[in-house]
Amino acid sequence: MNRGRLIAVVGPSGVGKDSVMAGLIAARPDMRLVRRTITRAADLGGEDYDAVTPDAFAEAARNGAFCVHWSAHGLSYGIPADVLRDVQTGTDCLANFSRSALAQASGIFPTLTVLNITASPATLARRLAGRGRETEAEIAARLAQADKCLPSGLNVVTIANDGALEDTIAQALDALQPARA
Repeated sequence: MNRGRLIAVVGPSGVGKDSVMAGLIAARPDMRLVRRTITRAADLGGEDYDAVTPDAFAEAARNGAFCVHWSAHGLSYGIPADVLRDVQTGTDCLANFSRSALAQASGIFPTLTVLNITASPATLARRLAGRGRETEAEIAARLAQADKCLPSGLNVVTIANDGALEDTIAQALDALQPARA
């Protein structure tokens, strides 16, 4: 049986990860879109996620509910433990990820593929301001981390998302397909 992949989608805040992921799932419905658990209020929009309190998150992590979890920007994020089973049984799983958690994920998922999405600083600033979730200071902090390096030794596919979303999705599909051939 073919092993699936965890496709960890990374990039700075505002780069369009959720939009690209939705396009990938529309084009490849055989992939699983991973629903993360986040210590964020449920009504903030953006991705579809399970909102929990910090205490509930800590308890879930202690009880093995996540195969990978991390903290970033004052929030905690978890990838459900059943994603590992799905990958092991041949399903490609697509998850919004943090660059800081990639090393941890690579130790758990031998078939990890990183889809690194980039965009210009002007594009990022415009998108962050447009979504209305962060203050100007928070936007500045996120932009300061936009060029964070990826760990070495990973299978990384990099695409730019400054143009039409359809073009970005097509580039991502083309880049991800050779690994399944």
